[in-house]
Amino acid sequence: MRDKERVLIPVSKPTSGVAGKTGAWRIFKPVVDYNKCIKCYQCYISCPDSAIVVEKVNDYPKWLYEYCKGCGICANVCPPKAIKMVEEG
Repeated sequence: MRDKERVLIPVSKPTSGVAGKTGAWRIFKPVVDYNKCIKCYQCYISCPDSAIVVEKVNDYPKWLYEYCKGCGICANVCPPKAIKMVEEG
């Protein structure tokens, strides 16, 4: 019988958005229904602008709207569909 080997998979940690602050040009922004959120962090992992933060384990994700470009990737990858893109107003 073979011994099991522990495999480490490197995962990068998002940092502050490199594209800078969004400004007033964003058309849609993500809004989360925390009653539906399962804390899977797919939104956090998928955000290309690192505009989503998780401050500690088991915390809900939080959006840094000043860096969010409104691309909607977070809403598309959310398994329970807890994130809706709403028109900026």
